[in-house]
Amino acid sequence: MIDRVAVTNLLKTIRERFTFDNPVLNRDCTEFEVNNWTISRFVLHKLVPIVGVRPFPLNEQMLMVAALCRLQPTHIIEWGTNIGKSARIFYETCKTFGISAEIHSIDLPDDVMHGEHPREKRGLLVRGKEGVNLHLGDGLETSQNILSQSRNATIRPLFFVDGDHSYASVKRELEGIISNAPMANILLHDTFYQSAGSEYNIGPAQAIDDVLKSTPNDFNLLAQNTGLPGMTLLWRSGHTPGNYDHR
Repeated sequence: MIDRVAVTNLLKTIRERFTFDNPVLNRDCTEFEVNNWTISRFVLHKLVPIVGVRPFPLNEQMLMVAALCRLQPTHIIEWGTNIGKSARIFYETCKTFGISAEIHSIDLPDDVMHGEHPREKRGLLVRGKEGVNLHLGDGLETSQNILSQSRNATIRPLFFVDGDHSYASVKRELEGIISNAPMANILLHDTFYQSAGSEYNIGPAQAIDDVLKSTPNDFNLLAQNTGLPGMTLLWRSGHTPGNYDHR
């Protein structure tokens, strides 16, 4: 005999795991706002089984998803591909919430030596995924080429900076983005700041602070910095998000 209550509960569980309501709230208001319950379920049921929680803890994955849903970028450009965890987060978010964005992930060429070089595993989690483009080269230079070749009349790029975490590199990249893509919003990883005695890599945090001091007040700042590794979103004042296409 069929247990109708059990079947009903099972169907409810399946629906909750794989259907998601509109995560964007009060789109015409000035403050950044999303439905954190919806995004929490999406992260737990969709993303964590694929990417785990390293190097992006739950709170950072929520900020990444929130940024895409709220800001509706036309282009997502990142550097520091590695095996493709961040690119996969972006891909799954766009696919689930109907965000029509090109995803471009840039990593070091094979002949460049670096301790985190993925080699043959580069982009493993996003190979062959529709809308995901893998590139080799310098992140800032390659991103400029990508945007210059776009046929989209209205470009709303979102950059994800997660390459070399030295102060000089992050400062150069952040200044380059602001200069060459004036409408861009920017996510930066490894931005947690602790006092010098911790011996943490505080280059990204210092670079953000210094660049914002010398930049007109065009950005609002949201940060997930309760501990390592930390993530910061710089989003443009007055930004109006696009429409949400529920899928």
